[in-house]
Amino acid sequence: MKALQADAQWKPREGYKPTERESRDKRASMGSDLFCHPSLKLVDIPVPEPKDDEVLLRVTVAGICTNDVRDYKGSRYTYPRIGGHEYAGGIEKLGKDVDNGIFHIGQKVVNYIIDECGVCYNCKHEHENICDSAESGKTFYNEGGISGYFGFSEYIAVKARHLHMVPNDTPDELAAFTEPLACVINSINKTGIRMGDDVVIIGGGVMGLLHVLCAKRQGASVIVSETSADRRKLALELVADAVIDPVESDPVEKIKQLTNGRGANVVYNTTAIPAVAKQAIDMCAKSGLVNMFSSIHPNEPILVDAGRLHSQEIRITGTVSPTVRSFAQAVDCIAKGIIDVKPLIEKVYDYTDIKEALEAAMRPETFKVLVKFSE
Repeated sequence: MKALQADAQWKPREGYKPTERESRDKRASMGSDLFCHPSLKLVDIPVPEPKDDEVLLRVTVAGICTNDVRDYKGSRYTYPRIGGHEYAGGIEKLGKDVDNGIFHIGQKVVNYIIDECGVCYNCKHEHENICDSAESGKTFYNEGGISGYFGFSEYIAVKARHLHMVPNDTPDELAAFTEPLACVINSINKTGIRMGDDVVIIGGGVMGLLHVLCAKRQGASVIVSETSADRRKLALELVADAVIDPVESDPVEKIKQLTNGRGANVVYNTTAIPAVAKQAIDMCAKSGLVNMFSSIHPNEPILVDAGRLHSQEIRITGTVSPTVRSFAQAVDCIAKGIIDVKPLIEKVYDYTDIKEALEAAMRPETFKVLVKFSE
């Protein structure tokens, strides 16, 4: 089968001194980029044989995520690597222990990508998205083999218990949004927006605009802070109540003006910029909440006024990845048309044009780029 494989050389970035472990294992700690000069090629690899509890999926469409772009620019995981974790597909083959009363050949499905252990403290307390062993498998580190999620390949073997069924009339291009939408629904679920709340979303990319769509569904008044005029325009066309340009004026003061001097009840930071993370806290109202939705690159500390957090009861939290619950909710929201993701599709490329697709995904003004493998 065909797959899109990235390879890279081990080389610490200029000025960075690897730790003893990093040098020994050729692995990077969080936030450091020690692989560079990546190459990308279409390779032929064997079609995987599903294990007893697995199914073989034929990938139809996969989305390119920011993490995929990082993979192909050089990341902290082992190479060679086949990315792609936002995908939809159809069942091609069942493992012998898979219930054929539930699953059948040709069924349209999406896959919950976190290989949670089910037994650690976090899994037992409904935080399977931060399972203790989630990053210990070959998805991230596979010495002597290929790491990755393998969504950028024609076929993939996955555990049947991770599959979610998708109605046949749901287009594959929309079903491929399940994972990113599920990440956002997890963010919304854990921050408790109330009807009438003033909500600020920093960043008008795909994840920011998904927050806009979901927050409006919760009854919030939504303000988007975004430097791009095109993205601000789309935010308003979707459902945002107001937009601001954080370069044109002081974004913190502007948010206070738009919220009668209070600040926002909830602030979502969907950008990776440390200075913006501080802005998010400063925009927050008394008794408000700030969610660091995005990872921070570079992962540098920021100064926080702890006294203000105390005296104004401001909470700071973070969310990462989807939970099983939010993944199921995303499937329903897309299938039922509750969240319309179609306006966020930039372009669908054939998998043979993956380099062009990745170049498009790297451009800051681009929305969601999809890669089609089959019908």
